[in-house]
Amino acid sequence: MTAQIDDARLTSLLAQGTGDILKGVRTVGLLRGRNLGDAGDDLAQNWIARVLEQHRPEDGFLSEEAADNPKRLSKDRVWIIDPLDGTKEFATGRQDWAVHIALVEDGQPTHAAVALPDLGVVFHSDEARAVSGPFARKITISHNRPPQVADHIAGKLGFETVPLGSAGAKAMHVLLGDYDAYVHAGGQYEWDSAAPVGVARAAGLHCSRLDGTELSYNNRDTYLPDLLICRPEVADDILALAAGYLEAHGRY
Repeated sequence: MTAQIDDARLTSLLAQGTGDILKGVRTVGLLRGRNLGDAGDDLAQNWIARVLEQHRPEDGFLSEEAADNPKRLSKDRVWIIDPLDGTKEFATGRQDWAVHIALVEDGQPTHAAVALPDLGVVFHSDEARAVSGPFARKITISHNRPPQVADHIAGKLGFETVPLGSAGAKAMHVLLGDYDAYVHAGGQYEWDSAAPVGVARAAGLHCSRLDGTELSYNNRDTYLPDLLICRPEVADDILALAAGYLEAHGRY
């Protein structure tokens, strides 16, 4: 591990630098559609891997865009990365895509950063603060796989559901107070939530599975079926409604 740069700064710079690379690839306008998305995934992954190889060669690594190396399971420190979360949104000119960078130690994110490059902001776990104040009375959900349990919860609370793209974008907009909760069911992987959870938890938001189970990272099976990130004031109500829905329907 190099002494020149600490974990907090490295996490933040990785998110910032990856976002800058991706914006540059898109801005020149030479690629579009799937070619643009694939180029963004490849370039971002390559740059992050090279930075970590130079600065943290002994750490483990897990990324959506790289083959899994099981040696990470024996590591106390593992970087869990999604170089471009929301490839479709990125490739079609939308703003709700993100870069996820998380350092996980003993199963929990200790340093995390989520970049929303089109908004020009990087949220970092060392300095994130959730917005308080009046409820937005909104729950953000996936626009690709909207979960029925979210409609149930929103209806009971008198909230509305609003679809967005990237998991990182959804989580950070809860942090900003635009939404009161992010409810997901239908499957994700560790790289989808490690960084958003690291930032959101550090900012004071509730983060768990939909049954209230604590989230854990760097597992052999990287699949995570469901997720709740929300203001702590509504966590108990949402968890209770999710439990009732599961009992009635047998699934989320």
